Amino acid sequence: MAHDRKFRFGVQCSSAAAPNEWQERARKMEDLGYSTLFAPDHFVGTPVAPMVGIAMAAEATTTLRVGHLVLANDYKHPAITAKETATIDLLSDGRVELGIGAGWMTADYQALGIPYDRPGVRIQRLEEALSIIKSCFTGGQFDFQGEYYVVTGYTAEPRPVQQPHPPILIGGGGPKVLRLAGREADIIGINPNLRKGEITADAVQSALAEATTEKVGWIQEGAGDRFDDIELQIRYFVGAVTDDPMGVAEAIAPGFGLQPQEALDSGVALCGSVQQCVETLQERREKWHVSYVVFGEDNFETFAPVVAELAGT
Repeated sequence: MAHDRKFRFGVQCSSAAAPNEWQERARKMEDLGYSTLFAPDHFVGTPVAPMVGIAMAAEATTTLRVGHLVLANDYKHPAITAKETATIDLLSDGRVELGIGAGWMTADYQALGIPYDRPGVRIQRLEEALSIIKSCFTGGQFDFQGEYYVVTGYTAEPRPVQQPHPPILIGGGGPKVLRLAGREADIIGINPNLRKGEITADAVQSALAEATTEKVGWIQEGAGDRFDDIELQIRYFVGAVTDDPMGVAEAIAPGFGLQPQEALDSGVALCGSVQQCVETLQERREKWHVSYVVFGEDNFETFAPVVAELAGT
């Protein structure tokens, strides 16, 4: 069944300065019409552990969905990822979205002494992990023999509420991972290409409009006939509701080595009045098929009027 491409909105959260701030923020997102609270997965610069964070958010709300944007596969055995995700899905009555990627940030790997393999190896390992995770979600006993993982006579418990499994979100910015996502994911996060392991000028260039169009093409190549069933997502890292978007662009663009208009047209930037933002998102849905929009914890309240205008349409 083809995805309806109706807009929904999420918020990526990674910190809480006070004991109840996380739960209160989750309830505010729910009240403002956001679909999902997402937690990132980093050991450097990200205080809240993603599985614990989304479980607390689910407990504090009644309809808000929760997920990861995204888990780094290398940090945890996929069977453990599946078990923890299925547990939260069960206890939240089916509100989890499992976000996962190949891992990218060198600072995390270096801090914990995890080997940082070349991208192709990390993506191959992710492909094996996805097979294990999906087998875990079936609730049946299975074996798996791969290059990186071996599973023998394992029956995963509990079974998730959502069947055949919670939506699987794969995030990435390069051709190999996006083609894999096209084959395997229910939701795909279109990201900058972070192949150098940090946010560089190269990553910024990969978020420009033309590069975003190319990424959608890679997803289509991997997905084939199932492309219309997939929900596409973008996390907006640069966002402002303003009557002077060009002024904002002129202030920030030089720092990224861009021209102001290039910055405004970037796939990860959304600047303008409420009506301009609404129209930009509608145009990008038409051009890139992106209907799942994610903001940060620093500006989700600012974009609430945009959510009110577009959510569910």
